[in-house]
Amino acid sequence: MTSKAVPKALRIALRGDSILTNPRFNKGTAFPAPERKTFGLTGRLPYRVNTLEEQCKRAYDQLKIRDTPIRKNTFLQSMKDQNWVLYYALIRRHLKELIPIIYTPTQGEAIANYSHLFRRSEGLYLTYANEDTMEEDFLEQTRGRNLQLFVVSDAEAILGIGDQGVGGIGIATAKSALYTLVGGIHPAEALSITLDVGTDNEELLKDDLYVGWPHTRVRGEDYDRFVDKFVQLVRKYYPHSLLHFEDFGVNNAKRLLDFYRGQHAVFNDDVQGTGAVALAAVMSAVGVTKSRLADQRFVIYGAGSAGLGIARQLRQGMTTLDNVSSEQANKAFYLLDRHGLVKQSLDASFIRKGQEEFARPDSEWDGVPTDGNGEVGLLEVVKKVKPTVLIGCSTKKGVFTEEVIKEMAKHVERPLIMPLSNPGRLAEVDPKDANEWTEGRALMASGSPFPPTKQPNGREYIISECNNALIYPGLGFGTMITQAKSMTDTMIIAGTRRLAALSPALRDPDLPILPDFADAPEVNYEVAVAVAEQAIEEGVAGVDWKKEDAKEHIKHAQWIPVYQDFIYDSNGVR
Repeated sequence: MTSKAVPKALRIALRGDSILTNPRFNKGTAFPAPERKTFGLTGRLPYRVNTLEEQCKRAYDQLKIRDTPIRKNTFLQSMKDQNWVLYYALIRRHLKELIPIIYTPTQGEAIANYSHLFRRSEGLYLTYANEDTMEEDFLEQTRGRNLQLFVVSDAEAILGIGDQGVGGIGIATAKSALYTLVGGIHPAEALSITLDVGTDNEELLKDDLYVGWPHTRVRGEDYDRFVDKFVQLVRKYYPHSLLHFEDFGVNNAKRLLDFYRGQHAVFNDDVQGTGAVALAAVMSAVGVTKSRLADQRFVIYGAGSAGLGIARQLRQGMTTLDNVSSEQANKAFYLLDRHGLVKQSLDASFIRKGQEEFARPDSEWDGVPTDGNGEVGLLEVVKKVKPTVLIGCSTKKGVFTEEVIKEMAKHVERPLIMPLSNPGRLAEVDPKDANEWTEGRALMASGSPFPPTKQPNGREYIISECNNALIYPGLGFGTMITQAKSMTDTMIIAGTRRLAALSPALRDPDLPILPDFADAPEVNYEVAVAVAEQAIEEGVAGVDWKKEDAKEHIKHAQWIPVYQDFIYDSNGVR
């Protein structure tokens, strides 16, 4: 569906080691004999010419002998530094197996050890201490490049492991790689950036090998000025690009998104992507149970950036698809955080920004048992609310206990249970246990990969992976290719509806509620088409295509990892 012809020959101005050490153009042993002669490589390479398929087989054999995920991660990173086509071609051939290696959960370990694993810089490092030269540094790395995507992190809230300072470049590069792998953006058109504003991670500050700015994290007006200076550079030099914010802290993520989304095409995966894929899973489950979004009762355990993002996206789905008001939709949500159920009487210092929208009236909870601190816990909320949907974003392992799950299942025929915390060791419940405690009636999606479970009838039930990568590359690609002025809520809903429509469970309720991650490239193509069509329809696109032309434009624009033919030209690409 997303395949296209091999690109036409590219004119290159590099020869010898210059081309072999450039990962964008290096083919290694796949350089054909005529190109070896033209580019001065005959004596620099062994005689045999390999196909890309043969190179992938060799690389996969080398990968398999690495005995730990982190060693596999560093091997693949090294390959990426050498040969882009081979790196992306290998991972696409083993997508489900290798995404957990280059992304969550293994990338979290690589980021935590970034300074000790450091070999070669990748991307752009903008440091607060060098704020005066930011524009010069930005232009030095971007001048002359056709950049369509900037993925940026300040690394305050990395993958459930918290503040990682300059190591945040690792999450930006991982997200960029997924944009290429399953979204189709050319890797040369994406730039990964870390905003190094210091770190409050004491271990890093005390580490003599830490490679970032050894200073406590900058906050307040100084932080805002630094971030704004960066955003204005993107707007000035790349006005039609997409700016993807990643793993910013809970006090900045939604705030920055809201501030900039009216100025530029911006996207925050933690706020919007997590919410979008969760909404798609719920929409699929609603299709199975023949109900409506507006009929559901949602308990969300963990109300940080991800939990609030999910609540807001579910609310947006209800207002858009079921035509209910935001005020009415808010009544369907019960959020729990560090101080139990989020109620209106909670001290203001206990309520994170954004939670007040969903705070429950205290009068609802008269007579409900509380703990020693007067807080209403998860079990009591489940008993009173009888939720149809239980979502975990807390990183509290096992908090969805047998008693909680059985209480939920007493009142709902097909409960939807979504332990979304990453990595899997932090999941709120093991799906195998949830399946057993509900006698196989639960619909499930998890944040990390889990093995299938057995149903009472002997059939396997595949646990859907509620992975943002099923949707965010398509959301981004559809926005970028149409040069949309912003990524609107209705564009996100359009992409989410397309993802939900691809649910295998809509054909058979015993199948997973989300598509298999192995199908992520095809899924994101469909998402990108839906987003592009919506952007054109609502008039925010910067292109003059007709809506029905979007499919062909996207198919033609997607990059695939195959080797191009090269022609030497002293005026060619350098």
